[in-house]
Amino acid sequence: MLGLTLGGRYRIIQQLGKGGFGVTFLAEDMQRPKNPKCVVKLFQPVAQDPNTLTAGKQLFDREAETLEVLGTHNQIPRLLAHFQEHQNFYLVQEFVEGHDITQELLPGKKLSEPYVVKLLKDILEILTFVHHNNHIHRDIKPSNIRRRQSDGKIVLLDFGAVKQLSTQVVNSQGQTTNTIAIGTRGYMPSEQAQGNPHFNSDIYALGIIAIQALTGTTPAELVTDIQTGEIEWRNHLKIDIRPELADVLDKMICYDYRQRFTSAKSVLEALKDVFEGLPDTSVYPLPTGKQTSHHIARQPSFPQKKIIIFAALGIGLALVAIAGIFILTFRSQTTAVNKATKYNNDEFGFAIKYPADWERVDINNPITKEVVIFSSPKQNPQDQFKENVVVRVENFPGTLEESQKYFKNEIENSFSQVNILSSDTTTLAHKLASQIVFMGKDEDRELKNLQVWTLKDEKAYVITYTAEVNEYDKFLKKARTIVKSFEIN
Repeated sequence: MLGLTLGGRYRIIQQLGKGGFGVTFLAEDMQRPKNPKCVVKLFQPVAQDPNTLTAGKQLFDREAETLEVLGTHNQIPRLLAHFQEHQNFYLVQEFVEGHDITQELLPGKKLSEPYVVKLLKDILEILTFVHHNNHIHRDIKPSNIRRRQSDGKIVLLDFGAVKQLSTQVVNSQGQTTNTIAIGTRGYMPSEQAQGNPHFNSDIYALGIIAIQALTGTTPAELVTDIQTGEIEWRNHLKIDIRPELADVLDKMICYDYRQRFTSAKSVLEALKDVFEGLPDTSVYPLPTGKQTSHHIARQPSFPQKKIIIFAALGIGLALVAIAGIFILTFRSQTTAVNKATKYNNDEFGFAIKYPADWERVDINNPITKEVVIFSSPKQNPQDQFKENVVVRVENFPGTLEESQKYFKNEIENSFSQVNILSSDTTTLAHKLASQIVFMGKDEDRELKNLQVWTLKDEKAYVITYTAEVNEYDKFLKKARTIVKSFEIN
C-alpha cells in the first residue's frame, strides 16, 4: 500500500505495524499545508457478508464518535477522520512524535519507585477522563503508552473497542459474535479474556505494567498461585518499596475484578500518601543515543538495539563453570549449532536459524526497525550480560557504498569511545555485503560488536552480534553460524 492515497488525501509512506486486528500506517495529509504526518489505521472485517458489513459500519461510526470526544484530551491522539473504502474501515489520527515505554521498561532492568509512582499517576489521570466518558481502553500495555517527544508527557494510544471490527461476525439472524477477545495476553485480566471487560480491567493492566517496571520482570515470567489465581510478584523485588504502594498494586491486579479498585480515581486517592512521601520528579529513562524527528524511517535504530540487548536477563540455563568451563562452553556451542531452530518472517521476507538453547524475542519495533533478537543462555548465576544477535530491516534506497557511511555514522552516534577495528566486504544471503567490527562503551560496559548488512529492493537487512569484550571470541563462531544461515526470500 506504500504510495497509495486513501480517502482522496492520505498518502501512505510507511507501514508502522501489523497485528491480528489490522494494519497501521504512517501517512501524509496531502490537503493540509506542508503535508503533516498522521497515522492511518486499517481495520478489515473478518467476514465480508452484508450483515457483518452493515453492523460493522454502525459500530465503526459509534466508536469514531467516542474517539472524537476522547481526542479532546491533550494526552490522547486527536481523531482527524474516519471513512470506509473498498469494504475496509479507516481511522486517521494525530501522529505523536516520541517513543513508547517498551524502551523504558526493559526486561531485567528495575526502575525506581519515584519513576513508577509518577508513571501510575500520569496514566491514571488519563484513564479517569476515559472512564468518565464511559469508555474502556481494553488494551493497556507498554507499546500503547507513548512518551511524547515535545514535552515528555505520557500519551495513551490505540483504544481497543474499534478493534471489534476485525473480530465481529453477524449471522443470518442478526446475532453478533466476536471471534477473539480484545486485549493482550499478560496484561488482560480473566474477565476481559472471557469477553466481559470492566473499567477496572484497565486498572489490572496498569498494575501489571507498574510491577514490570519495579521488578524488570515480564508478565510471562510472573507466577500465579494455582489456588487463589493471584500473581506472586513481590519475590521479584530487589529494592524496598513503600508497603502502601505494594498494597495498592496487589489490589489493582486482584484476580476477581470485584476485589479491585472500582475506578482510576479511587486508585489515585489510595496513592495520595505515596505521592506525598516521594520526591516530585518528572525524570524518566530516555533511550540512549540521538534521535531525529524529520523522518521516522531515518531515526537511528542502533541505540535501541543496545538497550534491547539486555532483554533476556534473568532467564535461561546456568552452565556449570570453573573447572570445565571451556569444555562445557564448546560442547554447548556445538550442540546448539547442530540443533538449530529456523525462524521465518513472512512480513519482512527473511529466514534465519538460531541455536535451540538460545531465547528468541520478537520485537517488530516500527521505530527502531528491529524485528527479532536471539540471546544466549546464562553461563553461570553471576552472568549479567547475554550475548545476542539482532536482526533489523529498514528502508535504504542508496548503494552499498553509501550505506557504509550511514551505518558508521550511526555507530559513532550510539556509543561513547567508539573504536572501529575493521571494515570490509563479505557476503550475506548470497549477496554482496558489508561488515564492521567495532568496540564501544555503553555506560560502564565495554562491548564488542560485529555488524553485517546487505541491500535488496531498497531495504537494508542488518544483523548485529554483541558481546562483552572478554566474551566476544567465545561466542563468535556461533554468531557467524547464525549470520551465515540468513536467507532473504
